[in-house]
Amino acid sequence: MEQIDPAVLAQVRAPVEAARGLPNAFYTEPQVFAEEKRRIFFSSWASVGFAKDVPAAGDALPVDFLGVPLFLLRGKDGAVRVYQNVCRHRGMRLVQAPTRFKSAIPCPYHAWCYGLDGKLRSTPHVGGQDCHAHAGIDKQQLSLFEVPAAVWMDVVFVNLDGTAAAFEVVHAKLLERWGEFCGRELAHGGADSSFSLELATNWKLAVENYCESYHLPWVHPGLNSYSRLEDHYHILEPGSFSGQGTRVYSPQIGAGGRRFANFSGLSPMWETAGEYVSLYPNTLFGVHRDHSFAIRLEPLGPDRTREHIEIYYASPEMAGPAMAELRAANTSMWKQVFAEDVGVVEGMQQGRSAPAFDGGKFSPVMDVPTHCFHDWVAGRFE
Repeated sequence: MEQIDPAVLAQVRAPVEAARGLPNAFYTEPQVFAEEKRRIFFSSWASVGFAKDVPAAGDALPVDFLGVPLFLLRGKDGAVRVYQNVCRHRGMRLVQAPTRFKSAIPCPYHAWCYGLDGKLRSTPHVGGQDCHAHAGIDKQQLSLFEVPAAVWMDVVFVNLDGTAAAFEVVHAKLLERWGEFCGRELAHGGADSSFSLELATNWKLAVENYCESYHLPWVHPGLNSYSRLEDHYHILEPGSFSGQGTRVYSPQIGAGGRRFANFSGLSPMWETAGEYVSLYPNTLFGVHRDHSFAIRLEPLGPDRTREHIEIYYASPEMAGPAMAELRAANTSMWKQVFAEDVGVVEGMQQGRSAPAFDGGKFSPVMDVPTHCFHDWVAGRFE
C-alpha cells in the first residue's frame, strides 16, 4: 500500500482539541485492512476465542483469525494453548471441527500424530512400509507451531508474530484496575448468555462507539433513563485501553425480588459502579458487581465485523436452571442495547465513503476515549 502521509498521522495524534480522526482509507480500503493485520492484530494481543469453549482436557476448537488457521487446545494440565492449525508434514489442516481428543491429535492426511502437548509422537510408514521412523525425520524438531497465548476474563488472546511483551505487562494497568475481578472462576451463563451480531462496518467503529458515552441520550434512550450521560465518566490508558464507567449501576431484579449473587469481596465502589472498556485492539469488556461480559470483535473485511458476546456470572448456581428467567432478561437487555448501536456504526461506515469527510472533529470533553484509540491506531502506522 501507499505510505500514509506522516502529516495526516501527526494530525490524528495531536492533542484532542486540535486532532482530526483517522482518514476514510482506514475504514474503506482493502490495502489498509490488509496492513492492519501486520501492524495491529499480529503484533499485539488480539482475542481469538473463549476458554469456556474448550472446557475439558483434549478439547480443541478450530479458529480462523484474519486468514490464519489456529486451534485452541485444553491440555492435560488444564491450560489453554493455541497452535497453528497445520500439520508439519504437508501443511494439512489438523482440526476440522470442535473435537475432544483422548491422547493424540492425528493428521487426517497421513496420520502423523501429535500429543496434547503439541509434540510429534508418531509418523506411520515415514521410512517405508511398516517403517515408522527415519533418520531424516527428527520428531523433536517437528512439534506443532505454538502461538504465544494468554487467558484473561475467559478470553483467549494471542500474539501471532511473537513480538509483544507479555500480556500481563502490556495490559498491566487494566489488570490492576480490575484486580478484584482477576483470577476468579467466572461462570458462563450457557446458551442463553451467548449471541452474535453481524455488522456492516469496520471493526474500529465498533471499538470507538463502545468506548464513549456521548451517544447515550439519542441512541440508548432506555439505558439513559436510569444511567444518564451525566452519570458516566471516562476511563483512559493510552496505548492499552479506553472506555467509560457509570456511577449508578443497578442490578436486574426478577420475580419475588430474586437477583444474581454478587462477586465476593468487592470494594464499596462496585455497589453502584459499572465499567466498560475497549481493550485494544478487538476486545470489549463490561464488569459489574453481579455479572460481566466480553465481546470479541472478529474483523471480516474493511466493512464487515462480527461481534461474539458472552455473559458471565459469579457462581455456577447463577448459571443453573433456577436463574434461567433472570439470565434471559439480562441477555435480552444487553442484546437490545448492542442492537441499538448497529445503526450508528453502520451509518458511520457509510459516511466514510464521503470524499470530503476529513476524519471528523473530536469533542475535547466528550470524545477523549475515542481519540485515545485513534492515537493508538495511528501510532501503529508511523
